[in-house]
Amino acid sequence: MRCPKCQARDDKVIDSRAIKDETVIRRRRECLACEHRFTTYEEIEREDIRVLKRDGRYEAFDRRKLTAGIDKACEKRPVSREMIERTVNEMIDELIKAHGDEIPTKAVGDKIMEHLRRLDEVAYVRFASVYRKFRDIKEFVNEVQSLTLES
Repeated sequence: MRCPKCQARDDKVIDSRAIKDETVIRRRRECLACEHRFTTYEEIEREDIRVLKRDGRYEAFDRRKLTAGIDKACEKRPVSREMIERTVNEMIDELIKAHGDEIPTKAVGDKIMEHLRRLDEVAYVRFASVYRKFRDIKEFVNEVQSLTLES
């Protein structure tokens, strides 16, 4: 494991903790060269999962793409890295339970919307504006009003 600060390869594990029903291990590490502390996550790689695109093509499931979309929506919001990781793990588990190893892209987008709505309403609206392709401000306002009506 390389240190994200100085790129040194030597580190020591300070703390290990199982999260998400013990399917993911969170490790706190310290670089032996510069003493920078950082966190890593270990999980079983699920290579057999495919995403069914709208045009009928299949693509390998990419956890990083899913996490990047949520990261972008949660940018500058009070949502911790651990909350995002937990949300991603929950979404993946739910998608696999519902769809097996071939998950439609619409199901992925809908699952992100469902979880972001509970996680952070501003992040939800940000993601919704891109995912639902709002064409004008009225659609944006309607989405925000639907949030306030449900609260």
